[in-house]
Amino acid sequence: MNLDAMRKEVEPVPDGFHTLTPHIVVKNADDALDFYANAFGAVTERIQRTPDGKVMHAAVRIGDSMLLLNEEFPQWGVVGPETLEGTPVTIHMYCTNVDAAWERARKAGCRIGMELQNTFWGDRYGMLLDPFGHHWAMAQRIEDLTPEQIAEASRRAVGGEPDLGVSPAR
Repeated sequence: MNLDAMRKEVEPVPDGFHTLTPHIVVKNADDALDFYANAFGAVTERIQRTPDGKVMHAAVRIGDSMLLLNEEFPQWGVVGPETLEGTPVTIHMYCTNVDAAWERARKAGCRIGMELQNTFWGDRYGMLLDPFGHHWAMAQRIEDLTPEQIAEASRRAVGGEPDLGVSPAR
């Protein structure tokens, strides 16, 4: 099969997706799909199941972005934050009305990790933990600031000199 011919016929990024798409693992994926619909307004677009009914792959839309998820499959080394007892990953979600989105997620069962607040970088921002062990940052841009304004606000908020440059990869 000629890969160059295939590339001309098929879009490299599927419709509805962006270049980066979070793909999470959860225990009890059906409950997670219901929870994400209730908490974040997720709309399930497709599900593939194993012969015994577990969610092998699901794609849900939240706002203009896709979230992929699947059930844990420990036999393949595929486990989620509950099994790992934590996660270093945060899913960041910008909202047009963060206060309403925050309240919806909180009422659905998310626990507060960092209270929703106006930040020195110009966002109204907070962090939540969902019942499946995933961290969610929710934000709404409330003020457009220059890097210099953010640096000055950072000095006032946390002290010291923030590094506004890009660090090289290690």
